Amino acid sequence: MNRRERSPCTTNNWRSFAAAFTAWQQRKVSRRSFLKAGGAAGVGLLLPVKLSAKSTPPSRKEPWLTIAAVQEQLFPSEKDSPGAADVHAAAYLERMMSLPRFPIEEKTFILQGPVWLNELAQQQFNQPFPALTSTQQEQLLQKVARSSAGENWLSLLLTYIFEAVLSAPAYGGNPEQVGWHWLQHNPGFPLPNSHNTFDVLVKK
Repeated sequence: MNRRERSPCTTNNWRSFAAAFTAWQQRKVSRRSFLKAGGAAGVGLLLPVKLSAKSTPPSRKEPWLTIAAVQEQLFPSEKDSPGAADVHAAAYLERMMSLPRFPIEEKTFILQGPVWLNELAQQQFNQPFPALTSTQQEQLLQKVARSSAGENWLSLLLTYIFEAVLSAPAYGGNPEQVGWHWLQHNPGFPLPNSHNTFDVLVKK
């Protein structure tokens, strides 16, 4: 979305979001190369497997309702493959962001996104983003992706979905190893638990 197309975004929320994006961009470690080289190539090699009943993450408040809704649009579940809700992508991201070592610029950038997105949803559809139909959500995200900040925000949320798919369940994602089953991945043992995750170990 260029500057002339940005009429709904010329608000304080847009300026805050853009400022958060600038701060984050200055210090971020680019994950785009991973998504292009590793992620895209890896997906082509995946073999679908039969999934158990869909697991549902716990109910959430904002901004996590919006983040979860966006992630479900980015990575929806299919008949033989889990989606963002199945791997608890929002819960995984929330846990990662609660860690002291999580970059403050990245955290600010992620949390500014739902504020801006819900403002756009209200302006265009008179409802918050989670209340929109799937078609309306998709239309709005396509619009958001036209801006540099919006595109990078969506890319970042997608990255954390992939991390949730691949992580050990102790980190809040991949419940019952649903992502590993889909990937036909056999993890090493012993698996981390709540007493020996990396954030607990670094405190000792």
